[in-house]
Amino acid sequence: MLLTIGIIALLVWIFGFLVFHIAGGLIHIALIIAAVLIIWHFVRGRAHAR
Repeated sequence: MLLTIGIIALLVWIFGFLVFHIAGGLIHIALIIAAVLIIWHFVRGRAHAR
């Protein structure tokens, strides 16, 4: 679930960066959220594998 949300946020960031240069700050916030969610997914997944 977190990986899906992270991928969607990353795609929104890419789309926003290419299309809407006006809201630059919000686009970078979306990138940070996507990166954190993807990293959190992998860290949390390894903890549950034990």
